[in-house]
Amino acid sequence: MTTYDHINELRAELAASFDQAERQQIAAELAAAEAKLAEEEAAFKALISAEPPH
Repeated sequence: MTTYDHINELRAELAASFDQAERQQIAAELAAAEAKLAEEEAAFKALISAEPPH
């Protein structure tokens, strides 16, 4: 599963959850997944913007 798909799954779980403790756990997982996605996107942008070898 991609990080993007995992984020969407967590968002759906959060929307469907009624238990406060479960919502807090899902929200924490969602924040971690969003941070991971930001890191992946930054690494990808750095990779594609790097100068090609001469």
